[in-house]
Amino acid sequence: MYIMEIAKLNSKNFLDYAIQNYRNPECRDIEEFSEDVNRIKYLKRLFSRYDQDNDFKCRLVVNHLIVFSNVFGDVPSCRILFFKVEEKYHHILKTCLKYMEILPDDIPEIDISTIPLDIKILKKLETEI
Repeated sequence: MYIMEIAKLNSKNFLDYAIQNYRNPECRDIEEFSEDVNRIKYLKRLFSRYDQDNDFKCRLVVNHLIVFSNVFGDVPSCRILFFKVEEKYHHILKTCLKYMEILPDDIPEIDISTIPLDIKILKKLETEI
């Protein structure tokens, strides 16, 4: 279970929420925390590549999501990701999280039920993972 409950994430409380939900016993300094948070950038690049040229690196995406979820917890990681990833990529993110069975029923930052699944990505995940 996550530590800090916030109605909605915003630019003012994001860092506090991320720090309070960070659960990496191997973390030695702020640089390691920053590296884990920076996985969001890598995911955004992978989503952008899929959006631009239909190239979806499912193993790489899933690996980043596993590590991110392991250090922040399932629900906090989903909240952080949906807050930081552009809305135009939410269908990709939702599909991956649903496939991994870590997508919560409710995320305060968004209405998860209105985001469609990407069937093409889902099929690729099912065949390659």
